[in-house]
Formats: sequence, structure tokens, C-alpha cells
Amino acid sequence: MSTHAADGHWFEPIAEHLGKAYLRYSFTKGTVQEVDAIVEWLGLVPGERVLDVGCGPGRHSLELARRGIETVGVDISERFVAIARESASGLASFERMDARRMPFVEEFDAAICLCQGAFGLMTADGDDVTVLAGIARALKPGGRLALSAFSAYYSVRYHGDAVFDADTGVSHERTEVRDEEGRPEEVDLWTGCYTPRELRLLASATGLSADRILSVDPGAYRPSAPTLESSEYLLIASKPPFRR
Repeated sequence: MSTHAADGHWFEPIAEHLGKAYLRYSFTKGTVQEVDAIVEWLGLVPGERVLDVGCGPGRHSLELARRGIETVGVDISERFVAIARESASGLASFERMDARRMPFVEEFDAAICLCQGAFGLMTADGDDVTVLAGIARALKPGGRLALSAFSAYYSVRYHGDAVFDADTGVSHERTEVRDEEGRPEEVDLWTGCYTPRELRLLASATGLSADRILSVDPGAYRPSAPTLESSEYLLIASKPPFRR
């Protein structure tokens, strides 16, 4: 089974078809609550610089920018980046970029990777480590990260419309998506799924400290310990400070 399009990442044609219709989905409606929580947990303040990896149409980046936080959003979808740029203010900028090939080195005070942005969609062996290592490299010493990942436990227990591959930890779903005019298209979705233990191990392998792992759902980011019932886990991690 191939999870990548011949000329790019498998998600690109899906994003091209969806366009602004992506923002109609219910899971995109909790942006303000999610950013409220992220600002608190990462201790973000105006004037800091944040990297949004897999930013999609930019909803989290734009909300952070409204709060005086400079954001740089990157996404593999040219269509999503174009949508984000339409609403960009002076504090938000967006660039089409493969999260596996980010060039940033110690440029950001914090990073976010939310709603299966980049990390959850990189389903080939080793891609998740590559993405997380790129984020770690982009952070300044002492920088902070908030990264959400789909729960493997939830996928097995409740995601009845998808097939979970126990060997790879990837969930596969055949579903219908509609564009801005309501035209349907059948697509394949692959989502990498994780346990809290795996997230801790990945953080450690890429030089990050896993400070907290929380159970969250879209629009309901609360400081809850990991459970089997939430659809996502949120990793709060940090890069060690510089030491002489």
C-alpha cells in the first residue's frame, strides 16, 4: 500500500480539492479555545516568535498573531498556504514547505503542530522522527513545543470507519470530502497514531524533554491526564537551555 502520491505528498490533492471548505469541518471551530490553552501552557507572550508546522489554512497562526505573537506557518499544501496568506496580518507569514525538510536553526521561541498537522500525516517509516527533529532544531535553547497526535487507543476502540494497522500504527480511512461548491470526491486518509509512551520516546530521541502529555479533543484542550477516551494526545515539550 502506497501512502504517497507519485509527485508529492498524498495529502496535497485532498487539500487542493477542499480549499476553504476545510474550515467548515466541526474540528476547526475550536481555534480560540485551543490557542487559549496553548498560550497558557507554553507561556507565550507578545513579541515571541512561533513556528506553526503543518499550519493548514493558518487558523492557529492567525489567532496567535492577533495576540501579538509573531508566527511563521509552513504547510505542504500550496492551496492551504494561499488561503492563509489571504488573511495574514503583519505578524503572520506563511510558506509552502515540506516539514521533513525545514531549514530553520534555533530561530523560534516556540513551535506548534496541531490537528494532525504534518507530524500525523507523515506515515512513512522514519518521517515522524524527521519532522520532530526538524522542529527541535528550529527551536532556540529553552524553546517550547505543543504537538498533538491522534490516539492509537482511540483509533482501535472507536474509529469504526477506519482500518488500523497494528504493525505500522497507521489508520486508513476511505471517505468523501466536498469542495467549496459541495462537489464530492472519494479520498484515502492515512493518520499516524500514537501512545503517550511513544511520544515520550520520540521526544527523547530528538533531544526534547517531554514535560507533559495531556488528553485532548478538538476545541477541548484541558489539563487532563492521558486516558483511553480522548481522540488526541497533546505533547508539551521543551528544548534544553544552552549551557556553557
